[in-house]
Amino acid sequence: MLNSREGTDLQKVLTTCRSSFLYVGLFSLFINLLMLVPPLYMLQVYDRVITTRSQETLLMLTLVVVFLFMVMGGLELMRSRILVRIGNKLDVQISQRLYSAMFKRSLMMPGKPSAQPLNDLTTLRQFLSGNGLFAFFDAPWVPIYIGVLALFHPWFGLFALGAGIILATLAIINEVTTKSLLNDANSQHVMSQDLANSNLRNAEVLHAMGMLPGIMGRWSARHREYLVLQSKASDRAGLITNTSKVLRLMFQSLILGLGAYLVLGGDLTPGMMIAGSILMGRALAPIDQMINGWKGFAGARTAKARLEELLTAIPAEEPRMPLPKPKGRLALDGVTAAPPGQKLATLRDINLTIAKGEHIAIVGPSASGKSTLARVALGIWPSQFGCVRLDGADITQWNRMALGPHIGYLPQDIELFDGTISENIARFDEVDPQAVVLAAQRAGVHDMILEQPNGYDTWLSHGGNALSAGQRQRIGLARALYGQPVLIVLDEPDANLDDAGEHSLAHCLVRLRQEGTTALIITHRSLLLRNVDRVLVLKEGQIASLKPPTRIAPVTRMTADGGRPVPPQRVASLKPSARGRHGGEETQ
Repeated sequence: MLNSREGTDLQKVLTTCRSSFLYVGLFSLFINLLMLVPPLYMLQVYDRVITTRSQETLLMLTLVVVFLFMVMGGLELMRSRILVRIGNKLDVQISQRLYSAMFKRSLMMPGKPSAQPLNDLTTLRQFLSGNGLFAFFDAPWVPIYIGVLALFHPWFGLFALGAGIILATLAIINEVTTKSLLNDANSQHVMSQDLANSNLRNAEVLHAMGMLPGIMGRWSARHREYLVLQSKASDRAGLITNTSKVLRLMFQSLILGLGAYLVLGGDLTPGMMIAGSILMGRALAPIDQMINGWKGFAGARTAKARLEELLTAIPAEEPRMPLPKPKGRLALDGVTAAPPGQKLATLRDINLTIAKGEHIAIVGPSASGKSTLARVALGIWPSQFGCVRLDGADITQWNRMALGPHIGYLPQDIELFDGTISENIARFDEVDPQAVVLAAQRAGVHDMILEQPNGYDTWLSHGGNALSAGQRQRIGLARALYGQPVLIVLDEPDANLDDAGEHSLAHCLVRLRQEGTTALIITHRSLLLRNVDRVLVLKEGQIASLKPPTRIAPVTRMTADGGRPVPPQRVASLKPSARGRHGGEETQ
């Protein structure tokens, strides 16, 4: 949690709900006052109606009580609805900020995406809109009920006070004995869920190579640890909960015995004895309810802590002054970088200036830092030292939402999203049909799209599994080209293409070069290397060579059969299946 006066974004949203919580407290005031109606009605019936045998008095008392119960029911309904609205308001005001923070965390911690914060928000919202919160609004009225019992007789007040202290002590013991266990159990549950999600994303690999038993065993170990911790916490909480319930019922019965003793001594009326038993139950109910709902409260508290930790670690972006539309001049000044979360640099002291419209091919052996260079150049990954500048401005100074339409990026792993083909190409912005078709034509995928069941309106599921790898890659290329960006970065754009697709890609790059679009292309295909301005050779994270393609020595890469270098002309002739999906390229 922040120590600043402003607090986290979550705290700010909860602060905006303060007036609603005040209304809930106000309704709780009247509801708890009306909770005195049943014992007072019982008192009047026993001590007034029965002794006077007045039917008129009974009728009037009953009508008044029925009316008050109707009022109390209406107040209960309003209080519940206000809490539901508070939960919805919290979700609406924080969900987009939370989604953005999740997105940025996935950039900072690649390979570990998790939607757990959304589950935490749901947990917090459900607690705020559920009945468990009522106990905390009703608890301040416990002393009032004990005070009313003391007015009946001091022994009633002392007995109720002692019972309340005992139950309150049980609530504290419940918190102390289960807090750490529940926190550990929740952490194990989150980790087991993340592991399961990761396994599901790679189901094909696990199934093909018979890895399911081993990987499922690893998940089972985490899940079993979660169950053990959860069971220990539940056992302790169950013991305290059942003890609390038994004690509450026992105290309600014992106060009847105490009342009977006082009635026999002439210090109390029978009506007070019955009313005292009802008040006793009402006085202890909030404490008992808190004990029973402690698990939900503990879960909401843990969820709130995780949300605040995320929102604190990833603050909201401050508004930036808009910069002019970029022209595509890129410069890397002394850039040293590594994948987020790693200290060992995969790029070291990179100095590179790319003029507007220039095409640079990036080649090198696996793990030489090619994909890292692509991500750093786009500002996806931060640099440890040095600076990446676009049109002279540090790329971190650009507003990403404003810069994005001018950038095209085709990563190694093509991810298509739930939506139509046209929506995927249009980057889920407002679809411009002419721009979508133009991008598809440039990527050489227009005819293939028309062959789909509904053309550009064909619905793609997550990942675009209905399409082949080559089709997904070409749609990804069309997405990168949408809106005629000024800077394009293509990471192994030909990894899944056949000869026709490769020639279409080469033609597209020639046209982009003629139009003055700056491009970085990670490739080993001789067909693509012929048409670039310069070839940058990376070796062990440093620039080994930067020359025009005619002056570059034959670019070699390692094959899977013996590790012998292969000349570019043979690399160009290899079929996609021989090169693998990503052409043997690293993922960093």
